[in-house]
Amino acid sequence: MTQTPQPFDTTPSRGHTWFNALVGHAPTVPGLPASLLVADTMLEQEHVRVLSVVPDPQNRFPRAQHGELGIDEGWGLASAVREVIDADQKGHRRAIIAVVDVPSQAYGRREEVLGIHLALAAAIDAYVIARLAGHPIVTLVVGKAISGGFLAHGAQANRVLALDDPKIMIQAMAKEEAARITMRSVNELTKLAETVIPMSFDVKACMQLGIVQKALTGINADAPTTQEIDQVKQELLTAITEIRSGSRDLPDWSSSQEVREHRTATLRVREQMEAQWHVQ
Repeated sequence: MTQTPQPFDTTPSRGHTWFNALVGHAPTVPGLPASLLVADTMLEQEHVRVLSVVPDPQNRFPRAQHGELGIDEGWGLASAVREVIDADQKGHRRAIIAVVDVPSQAYGRREEVLGIHLALAAAIDAYVIARLAGHPIVTLVVGKAISGGFLAHGAQANRVLALDDPKIMIQAMAKEEAARITMRSVNELTKLAETVIPMSFDVKACMQLGIVQKALTGINADAPTTQEIDQVKQELLTAITEIRSGSRDLPDWSSSQEVREHRTATLRVREQMEAQWHVQ
């Protein structure tokens, strides 16, 4: 059966908008797929590399034409991050900013056959190695951060910041797919998410679960003003400064009182596993 292709939205994605807002007129790194924007720029005294996955109607993999993270995007991210690791080995380790607006990974038989799992694993591995090597990694969620797309691009950061906007979605599965899996309507799923926090998609719920460390309020996500862009840049700089003076690990979500209130069962399981692990 031939699947009807999705109509392509020509409106610039938020990933595009915020990449341009952060890098200005800095040249993009050549040799990467059109769906992956990478540039080096300065945030005051900080030298940073900014990466963003964006829609590309000419993408050779149709499943990745709407901003999904596919094979080319995964290998491209791995290459762009490892380039920073290699270049900065003997000097100041620059910060890496992942601008995230990804609806998912690119589902498809072709992607599975050609090893999308390897491509996305390579991107994850590159981010982890960079973080452990001392490169501060800050994620800025400006749109969707769904499933394997977010895992491979953004979830491995020292800090995750997100615009406090109703169109922000952060989850393991897109809302329509989650509704089908749970045999509910989207409206029913949305209503359920009001009381079952892990089912929610919004930023405040993600902060309660420890996925997002800070929500940035008062920002027009689709058409930010110069002042709003400067505000976001300052938040990124603050995060980078905190990271440089702290741990290279992932954020310790269990230290948040709000998280401890909403993930009591998870914490109990972790405590029991740790106790059993240390049994002689």
